[in-house]
Amino acid sequence: MSAAGARGLVVGLSGGLDSAVVARLAQLAAPSAVIAAMLPCHSDPADEADAAAVAAHFSLTTVRIDLSSACDELTAGSQAAIRMLPAPMRQAASSTERHPIANIKPRLRMTALYFLANSLNYLVAGTSNRAAIAAGHFTKHGDGGVDIQPIGRLLKREVRSMARDLGVPAQILARAPAAGLWMGQSDQEELGFSYDELDRYLDEGPESVAPATALKIERLIRSAEHKTQLPPMPEE
Repeated sequence: MSAAGARGLVVGLSGGLDSAVVARLAQLAAPSAVIAAMLPCHSDPADEADAAAVAAHFSLTTVRIDLSSACDELTAGSQAAIRMLPAPMRQAASSTERHPIANIKPRLRMTALYFLANSLNYLVAGTSNRAAIAAGHFTKHGDGGVDIQPIGRLLKREVRSMARDLGVPAQILARAPAAGLWMGQSDQEELGFSYDELDRYLDEGPESVAPATALKIERLIRSAEHKTQLPPMPEE
C-alpha cells in the first residue's frame, strides 16, 4: 500500500466468508482507512444482511451502492445489440446468454469499487482465495479486477481457519460458498466438485481425489489460465 502511495483499502463486502476475512485483514492493516462497500445488484437480501452483520461485528466503515438499475439498463442495451446481429451469430449467443448477463454484476461492482478507490487514493483489495483463482472461479475484469489479493495464496480451508481466528461471525462460517451471480447459485454446483476436493487436489496432488474429479479440475485450470495472465501479444 505504501509503495503505491495509497492511503487505504476498499473491499467489496458480499456477505460471504472470503470477503469477511479480507475486510477484517484490511482493517487490521489500516485501522482507520478501510471502506467496506456493499453493492447489491438484484441480490439475495440474505447476502446483504450477512454483509451488514460482518460490518457491524467489526465496526467497519461502509458505503452502499445499489447497482440494480445500472445492471438492468446495461443488460437491456446489450441484449438489444445481440438481437441486431446476423442470425448465425445470434444462434451462437442464445445458448450461452446466462453467464454473460450474470457477469455484468461483478463487472459493475468492480467499476464501483474503483470509483471509490480512485476518489480516495485507496487500493481495491480482492477477495479470491487460491482455490478459486486456480479454478478460474471468478469473473475476468470483475471480482478479478483488483490491486491486491490478501488471501490469494490460501486454500479455502485455510481461509476458513483464519476466519475462526479472526472472530468472523458464526453465521458467515456456516454459509455455503456462492458467488451470488443468480438466485440459488452455489459454487459447488457451478464447479462440479467441492472446495474440499479442490483444496486436496492443489495441496496433495491429483491422486488425492477421484480420477473423474481430477479431470474436471485439470480442465478448469487449463481453461482459466487466460484469467491470470497478461493478454497475449505478437512476438517481436
